[in-house]
Amino acid sequence: MKLTILGGGGFRVPLVYGALLQDHAEGRVTHVVLHDLDAARLSAVTRVLAEQAAGVPDAPEVSATTDLDEALRGADFVFSAIRVGGLEGRANDERVALAEGVLGQETVGAGGIAYGLRTVPVAVGIARRVARLAPDAWVINFTNPAGLVTEAMSRHLGDRVIGICDSPVGLGRRIARVLGVKNPGEAWIDYVGLNHLGWVRGLRVAGRDELPRLLADPDLLGSFEEGKLFGPDWLRSLGAIPNEYLHYYYFNRETVRAYQQAEKTRGAFLHDQQARFYAEMRDPGAPALTVWDRTRAEREATYMAENRESAGAGERDEDDLSGGYEKVALALMRAIARDERTTLILNVRNQRTLSVLDTDAVIEVPCLVDANGAHPVTVDPLPGHATGLVCAVKAVEREVLAAADSGSRATAVKAFALHPLVDSVNVARKLVEGYTEVHPGLAYLR
Repeated sequence: MKLTILGGGGFRVPLVYGALLQDHAEGRVTHVVLHDLDAARLSAVTRVLAEQAAGVPDAPEVSATTDLDEALRGADFVFSAIRVGGLEGRANDERVALAEGVLGQETVGAGGIAYGLRTVPVAVGIARRVARLAPDAWVINFTNPAGLVTEAMSRHLGDRVIGICDSPVGLGRRIARVLGVKNPGEAWIDYVGLNHLGWVRGLRVAGRDELPRLLADPDLLGSFEEGKLFGPDWLRSLGAIPNEYLHYYYFNRETVRAYQQAEKTRGAFLHDQQARFYAEMRDPGAPALTVWDRTRAEREATYMAENRESAGAGERDEDDLSGGYEKVALALMRAIARDERTTLILNVRNQRTLSVLDTDAVIEVPCLVDANGAHPVTVDPLPGHATGLVCAVKAVEREVLAAADSGSRATAVKAFALHPLVDSVNVARKLVEGYTEVHPGLAYLR
């Protein structure tokens, strides 16, 4: 089975390959094709993968190419993990937004809109080429903003594109852990929303909802990442556990202030960190896997550091430093390829799951997965406060898609102005002006 990874020179690709090395079952991936526009980054990552595979007799073959058509032909699965504009683009997204006093995070608020505006046209181009060159392939989208990009690609690939994120999985795992659930895989997580905008409303084990027990215990509530970020009182008020990214909404002013006071934004930090990694990898004698492991550990430990600082949450627990998106992706791929039926929280078209959204809106929700793809599970309606936020952000996503399709600068301004975290039409205009100045990829906006 052939797996093509777009963005194959990306830093997190070894996580995916490491997971593949642990799969020895029939029907596994036998050939991994890495595609990237940067040949030097491809070379660096290929070296890391070679060291990972050392001593593994049935390790999947790895090849690399800068030719997109060559990478796509014959693919059974395509992982899309591109970053349009690179980490320099992310750093610019943050800088322009913070200069106007609004959030520049890569998936939330002004930064997420800017990233979406320059990513959607590229993602749509990829979707069209997949439809032409590998019409039977399944596309698993890692590219952020994951829900928005998945929806853009679904207009050309239908349900054969599925978005993934490890945030809901990590949240469910943490809740299960503090509740003493021995096997988190046996717990049913009642989670619903959009990517980076969802809530856990229940966690059922053997038919019993254990979440009320957590919400009633302040000590338990304050013992894990989300409890530290949001505080037990706010979680009890919500009656649910929000995705960690909702900290940007519920504590927006504090977070923006922390980002403005930070020595570096997250994007600038990652840009410098990964630049050092790829520079080290230019030395043919460098121990590739050791250098990568060291860099990854630092990356994970500093994740959402500004949010934790503003909340007084302290350091991340060691159990939360292991990532997990690659495990979600491989579980999804195995379920489809081998008809190994499972349940995963995924980004898929709504169909009739949330009545407040239309059928084509991509949402993040538990899905039953089999050989025919991912099927969203019926969920209870969201409470009013969550419905309002979901509908507002989905409306913004639709304006981003419209702007990317039409090239309308006015529509781009509208997308920024309508976002709950951008509180001024004048600020929205300044944001569009600032982003078009620093991003060549937004030159299409007229």
